[in-house]
Amino acid sequence: MAKLFDNKTISPGGTIDGVVELPGDKSISHRYALIAALAEGRSEIRNYSTAADCRSTLSCLRRLGVETDFTRERLRISGQGLGGLQAPRRSLDAENSGTTIRMLAGVLAGQSFASTLSGDASLRSRPMRRVVEPLRKMGAEIRAHDDDCAPLEIRGGALHSIDYTLPIPSAQVKSAILLAGLYADGVTTVREAVRTRDHTELALREFGATIESLNKSVRIHPRPKLEPRQLIVPGDLSSGVFFIAAALIVPDSALILHNVGLNPTRTRVLDFLISIGAAIHLASVQLRDGELIGDISVRHSALAGGEISGAHAAEMIDELPMLAALGPFTEKGIEIHGAQELRVKESDRIATISAGLRRMGARVEEFPDGLRVEGRSAGKLRGAKVEPGGDHRIAMALAIAALGAQGDTVIRHADCVAVSFPEFFVILERLRGKGTDG
Repeated sequence: MAKLFDNKTISPGGTIDGVVELPGDKSISHRYALIAALAEGRSEIRNYSTAADCRSTLSCLRRLGVETDFTRERLRISGQGLGGLQAPRRSLDAENSGTTIRMLAGVLAGQSFASTLSGDASLRSRPMRRVVEPLRKMGAEIRAHDDDCAPLEIRGGALHSIDYTLPIPSAQVKSAILLAGLYADGVTTVREAVRTRDHTELALREFGATIESLNKSVRIHPRPKLEPRQLIVPGDLSSGVFFIAAALIVPDSALILHNVGLNPTRTRVLDFLISIGAAIHLASVQLRDGELIGDISVRHSALAGGEISGAHAAEMIDELPMLAALGPFTEKGIEIHGAQELRVKESDRIATISAGLRRMGARVEEFPDGLRVEGRSAGKLRGAKVEPGGDHRIAMALAIAALGAQGDTVIRHADCVAVSFPEFFVILERLRGKGTDG
């Protein structure tokens, strides 16, 4: 993918005002594409995510013999059925997408051919044992670098059903096991101590799989005939959180986000923001294709600050960098614990967001499992040159914090936002009534 820009300069001031239609939810887009590829016939998906990660999933599917037709208006996928994928001629490149490599590993575990899954340097450093171990328990033969990292060499075959308890909360691992369970010899059960996002369960049900959810366990029945579907991906709340934060930070701001996914496993971040004083309201909430959607309105607010820990940290894992960056704009600051998983994302997100905020003058204390960012009493942020470490969510979080700083902030290597949200800076400047700069 061509770079949109390298460095990006963010000037403070202005207001955040307007209406936003967010790009399709990244998590749901991955899942719709993967399951549509296993259905029998052509599916049509509207508002499929423009993120580079989701394009990586499509690229891998094409190498497995799945025909895709992707335009601005829709994605069409010609499903091959559970047994119709073809052996790839070369390694499957997930690029930077952890969701692609982990979930596709579950599908490939049930195939009758061998395949290799790899990715870029960042992805090859991320932990894969968490998905390799349960798939091995189901009978798949998988080799990993140092038994924990990509590339993953997978020799698929007949799989056994298992009853598996996730040792750490992970929707990606849960999804990989459920997808492998489509090929098992009996009912596969996944149990979790902390409820993770359930987009895979909802999507599988939409495509016709028999899947049962009870409390914190999920059971999937094997060998369904998956039917093609016409689906619309909701707007991505995890992307929308950056604009919500912008409106909360910048005085006199008012913003409406249309048709946003409001899945209860994703909205803990809204609950937290409301609890610390954010003026956030939901409207037009409805059920579409198994997912809750609605409109979010937000106005500039005085924020008290607060603490995030335990299960709540796991439920908001993608939003934590942005919440940390809100700390200097709150009365008491933001403190996060129980977020060790941030250490093994696209970057060490605890270290990277801490370093960026410190460069801007924030007082930050770092913990093994989180951080504390001091509130307004520590002083106003100042513009600085910051390095997001190639991490899209860090780049966006620092850009939003820069809106409330004194002086210009330069986000280095800002093109990394394309991993999840290539339109981010264009939409941000439109909401401020400004053009883009390089």
